[in-house]
Amino acid sequence: MKSVVHQLFISICICTGLSFPAQSPYIDSLQRAVNNPGLNEQSKPVLLNRLAEAYRIDRNYAAAEKKAKQSAHIALQNKDYAEAAKSYTLLTVIKANNQQLSTLKQVSDSALALAQQSKNPVAMAYGYYAQAFLFKTLEDSEKRIKFCQMGLKELEKSPDPSIASKLYYQLYAAHSDWNNIAQVNNYARKATENALQTKDYNLLSNSYAALSVAHEYRYNESGEKKELDSVLFYLQKAEDTYIKHPKQVAKYTHAITCVNIASVYLKYFPADDKTESKAIQYAKSAADLLKNVPNTQEVTASSLGILSEFASRKGDKALAESYLLQAYDLMKTGEHPYYYTLINIVQALSGFYKQQGDFKKALAFQEEVTEYSNKNFKQKQALNAQKLEIQFETEKKNNEVKILKEREASRKFQSYLYACIAAASLLGLIFMFRSYHFKLRLSMEREKQLQLENHESEMQIRLEKEEKARLKAEQQLLETQQQQLQKEAMANVLQLEHKNRILHHIKDKLADDNSLNMQKIVKEEIVLDNDFEDAKLRIQQIHPEFFNLINEKAKKNLTLLDMKLCAYLYLKMDTRQISQLMHIEPKSVRMSRYRIKQKLGLDKDEDLNTFLHKLGS
Repeated sequence: MKSVVHQLFISICICTGLSFPAQSPYIDSLQRAVNNPGLNEQSKPVLLNRLAEAYRIDRNYAAAEKKAKQSAHIALQNKDYAEAAKSYTLLTVIKANNQQLSTLKQVSDSALALAQQSKNPVAMAYGYYAQAFLFKTLEDSEKRIKFCQMGLKELEKSPDPSIASKLYYQLYAAHSDWNNIAQVNNYARKATENALQTKDYNLLSNSYAALSVAHEYRYNESGEKKELDSVLFYLQKAEDTYIKHPKQVAKYTHAITCVNIASVYLKYFPADDKTESKAIQYAKSAADLLKNVPNTQEVTASSLGILSEFASRKGDKALAESYLLQAYDLMKTGEHPYYYTLINIVQALSGFYKQQGDFKKALAFQEEVTEYSNKNFKQKQALNAQKLEIQFETEKKNNEVKILKEREASRKFQSYLYACIAAASLLGLIFMFRSYHFKLRLSMEREKQLQLENHESEMQIRLEKEEKARLKAEQQLLETQQQQLQKEAMANVLQLEHKNRILHHIKDKLADDNSLNMQKIVKEEIVLDNDFEDAKLRIQQIHPEFFNLINEKAKKNLTLLDMKLCAYLYLKMDTRQISQLMHIEPKSVRMSRYRIKQKLGLDKDEDLNTFLHKLGS
């Protein structure tokens, strides 16, 4: 029975919760604080969570669940998702302790979801702790360790020694199942180091107990006495914590410490009066501590089993039987008996009566062993069925989440693809628009260029026309000037010719008659000059083509004297004026007119003056 009882003690130590002190004065003080009318509504969830944890440690699961739900409700009303996550984490632990597996998965998932919504690293650590506790219940050590490591990773952003100690404790317990001595010692030590940074002495007491178990593993491996001394040293540290802070360490926690100390003395120390006395004292202390504490039968039964072992060592069979029967009766009073402990006690009773030769009772208790084993098997089957159902739901949910993630990834990829297509289309439209705009602009530029070129061409043509017109005008002006000069030259020639004739006439007269009246000649000449000046002005006004036309008409047979006579006739001078200007006889003027008509090819009836005026106009 000794080894069986010892294994039970270790199991109790590992499975105990990490929590706040749970004695009645502490619970009463928390309840008064919650009921305080002046308490801010936002501050209530923290106190309610502490009160729920205190009830949980006191094994009052109904009250614990009620307070945790109340805390979650208020926290959610105030959108305090971090505290709500802690409330649901506590509900996860409560339901796991009370074997309420049907809703365990839902509650633990809610804890993680609320933690994610809070975006708070410490809240996330609590959410992962809830998941670790779920998979602890489902006996899935790999996932239990995975979520603990994830929680510790979150605490790197915002350290919190309280939840860190709890996560390390879970890692310690998981590696205990694998007998990984190095990791058991490592995580038990880290749990203790973090617990020392808090004022949670109940948590510290449990951490010391974990260290004692770690050293017991090392002692069993190495056999070194110093490891056994360390086992007792850390159990004594747990006891000292209770002695220093009796109101802040739960009786249940200290009772387990007492049972473990008694178990160490029973298993590893020789049967002498000193060690036996200490062990019996610790075993009785555990039983006394748990009187009237609900749901603690397995711990009290374990202490009675230890007392029975020591009674058997002394040879007090009646006392040994009495302790075993007390443990047997105690375990049968539980609403949900812990069959593992009950089977061990019934098996011990069967063995005891067999040794006493009372085979009838031995057989009866052995039959009960079979009965309780079957009930235990059925209970395990039911629990396993619930666990399998939870695992199935978990896998189903994980698959659904995976499918949703794949769909989300596919949707994101499609969205990304559509976005790329939209972007490409937009870029294409922009390119087409810019291309169209560029082509339109280029077309407009070309049109402007063409218009400019056309305008330049028109301007060039206009300039050319204007240049031609200017050149033509200049040419006409030059021709006019030339003609005018020709006219002036002709008029001047006529005048010079006239002056020469006058001079010759004077000369001839001077040669013939010395009594020449010069004054008369000069006077006459002045009159003639005046007439000639007027004639000269009128000759210059004759049509520019006049002389060319009559010359062409006469086929260039006209002499200078003929053209001079034509000019005088065109100017409507009579025969007398012409004879005076030309200093010829009127008869000579008439003869010249006749010759000119012939040269011009005029009929006898045609009037030379009329012809010349028509030609001049």
